[in-house]
Amino acid sequence: MKILHVLASVDPRAGGPVEGVRRSGVAMQNAGHDIEVATCDSPDDAYLATFPFPVHAFGPASNRYSYSAHLAPWLARHGKRFDAVIVHGLWQYHGFATWKALHDSEVPYYVYAHGMLDPWFKQAYPLKHLKKWLYWPWAEYRVLRGARAVIFTTEEERTRARQSFWLYRARERIVPFGTTVPEVDAASVREAFLQAVPAARGKRVVLFLGRVHAKKGCDLLIDAFARVAQREPTLHLVIAGPDETGWVASLRAQAQAAGIPHRLSLPGMLQGDLKWGAFHASDVFALPSHQENFGVAVAEALGCGLPALISDKVNVWREIEQDGAGLVAPDTVDGTERSLVRWLELDDAAREAMRVQAARTFNARFRVETMVSALTTLLETKGAQPAELENDTLPALHEAAQPGR
Repeated sequence: MKILHVLASVDPRAGGPVEGVRRSGVAMQNAGHDIEVATCDSPDDAYLATFPFPVHAFGPASNRYSYSAHLAPWLARHGKRFDAVIVHGLWQYHGFATWKALHDSEVPYYVYAHGMLDPWFKQAYPLKHLKKWLYWPWAEYRVLRGARAVIFTTEEERTRARQSFWLYRARERIVPFGTTVPEVDAASVREAFLQAVPAARGKRVVLFLGRVHAKKGCDLLIDAFARVAQREPTLHLVIAGPDETGWVASLRAQAQAAGIPHRLSLPGMLQGDLKWGAFHASDVFALPSHQENFGVAVAEALGCGLPALISDKVNVWREIEQDGAGLVAPDTVDGTERSLVRWLELDDAAREAMRVQAARTFNARFRVETMVSALTTLLETKGAQPAELENDTLPALHEAAQPGR
């Protein structure tokens, strides 16, 4: 098949959706499919040169909506070259442009929601939700209604999406998300990370890796870590990731007030060997997020044999808890502290068993091959047109997410 992915941007700082397109696209390309990408980036953006597929860039966009006057006309002219068009994310122009260009055509388009219909946003940002509601009836509702399928990565995400907006109708499908963990020389990448973050050398590292954003619960993690720090003097907290909102200064001040500034490292965004070195140098991964659709970094941590301490707002929490690949608690300081304490109280044998199970869970549930198989099945399924709306998953796609399938 010829597949076009449409994103607002392929900037790696955008997080999971971009990495998902990169990893799944490479796997699908290796399986014989042709992959191209359309974005609202500027053609001059340096990161386009390292993206592994042809990128059609129609920016630069002048605002967060990522409006481009050229995207929809290009899709209308060139859409017929593709067997499927996949839109990633909501609330930016690229989705509406795809609907505008293709909703009356024979080219099917699909929408990955990527957690952007979660009702948490309504509760946390009521004014932003009001703006989205004004936008919803004439744009995003049409985008979802016109899609051949709206894709969710977990049943949890699908169920929660229905709570955000009325007038919601979509042909829902579940395609489990997946990623890859490269084969690396663990000792070598670990040393690269320790040279970049020397305060972590010789320590038991609690790692957060992701966007440094309020929804991720980094502040909860700092306060919870401060509460348990005296239990284990060798514990060290690393919060690594791009700071989009200027929050790092506040987090440093928070650590200072909690008396742990020397036990916190904030190295910024880690890529390549430094990123994988962080996983291999750490003892446990922590993500006390208030909302998380999937958490690519969670899967990557598991793939490196790193147990995950996550909140019950990370949509893969049921799988983690069921498998015993980590610990789950509410997205509060108390909940995060409870997970840290439970992990610290494990004996060596139980801790090693959890590490082994983490890798098993990754291999059973979150490998990119599982995603590619399910996504390919969906894209090759002919039949119902967008007007025939359903709220059912394809059993084969849902079952593909289960261990042993």
